Amino acid sequence: MKSDPIHTDGLDMAALPSHIAVIMDGNGRWAKKKLLNRVKGHEKGADTVRMVVRVCREIGISFLTLYAFSTENWQRPKAEVSALMVLLKKFVVSERQEMVVNNIRFNVIGQTEQLPEDIQGEILRTRDATRNNDGMHLNLALSYGSRSEIVKAVREIAEEVRTGQLAVDAIDENTVAAHLYTSSMPDPELLIRTSGEMRISNFLLWQIAYTEIAVTDTLWPDFTKDELVRILKDYQHRDRRFGRV
Repeated sequence: MKSDPIHTDGLDMAALPSHIAVIMDGNGRWAKKKLLNRVKGHEKGADTVRMVVRVCREIGISFLTLYAFSTENWQRPKAEVSALMVLLKKFVVSERQEMVVNNIRFNVIGQTEQLPEDIQGEILRTRDATRNNDGMHLNLALSYGSRSEIVKAVREIAEEVRTGQLAVDAIDENTVAAHLYTSSMPDPELLIRTSGEMRISNFLLWQIAYTEIAVTDTLWPDFTKDELVRILKDYQHRDRRFGRV
């Protein structure tokens, strides 16, 4: 599917972040502003997901991680959760062929065992269909919570110590990172949050230690490719010192 041109004037294509993470926030508020059901906001938000995936692939982003459904989101009204699951399944199925054709490798991070079995099956099918792709890696964070991810890593490391596979003195930051869902990818260099909220919301707490953060007041369904490019330009003007002078 062809998309509108991406206006990248002033963007240094050789200095793009290799990994962008996005907290996609504001679907419900977008729907409320328009006097629509919250589900309509999620549907419009899914269109924005497709746009951002395509733009990131076209400009050469290597890893894109989208916070789609948190462990806390299970506490939302059952009707909304059910609608979100329907949208999720539709996305995983409908975008499968496009990911294959466009060399996108699909992955999911989070407690996928909590998802409905039919969705787990479609996730596995899309993973399998794209497993040999070596272009952009698209990660959906589903039933994801960073604290539970870190607890999982601690338990795995503790078990390795208990069974004698790992010495306590050998545990370092690399050990922890190797037990996270994101062990096979670099930490995000840029985190984007829409809707103006100034919080991390239990997302990639370990991985974003030195990530640049961009917050926009734009609600996720209204987020555009031009705003994405603007944020990338701003990122390229930041001085990333990693604690050094």
